[in-house]
Amino acid sequence: MLRALVAVLAIVGVVALGVFGPRWLMSDADGQADQGVLSCDLLNDTCQWTQQGTLWEAHMEKEADNADGTVYQLSVETDENLPRLLAVLRGESMYMGEYPVPMTRTGPAEDGGSKLWEARFTAPVCTTNPEMTWRVDLQSGMEKPIDMPIKLTFQAEGRA
Repeated sequence: MLRALVAVLAIVGVVALGVFGPRWLMSDADGQADQGVLSCDLLNDTCQWTQQGTLWEAHMEKEADNADGTVYQLSVETDENLPRLLAVLRGESMYMGEYPVPMTRTGPAEDGGSKLWEARFTAPVCTTNPEMTWRVDLQSGMEKPIDMPIKLTFQAEGRA
């Protein structure tokens, strides 16, 4: 009797995993953490925020199209004194991995007190969906990501 009960429970567990497992794996893992976080489109807006008394400003421009796709230029201005700054691309509309983009300090910003960081990159493209929404997370070098009160996103145009 005990063996039959264990067998039935094992079968029910496997069926439940088969039904609910894919939904759980495909759900937004950061969905709970992202609630209440404002989203800002880097291509259409200049994104500004204050974090622990530090001012931040980010924007992005399309530069050109080449054989690999569209080239983007990301600019981040901050009065935070950082030794390094790294932008990490993460798929927002679908997961396609994480792509680190090293940023270069190009000197003082227009206000003279802030530092300007810039990077040029081509966003990876999805072959099944030519338009992809990416999230840009900032971090200081290889340290943990900066806890930002705003979500930086942009929609990349791929090749169909």
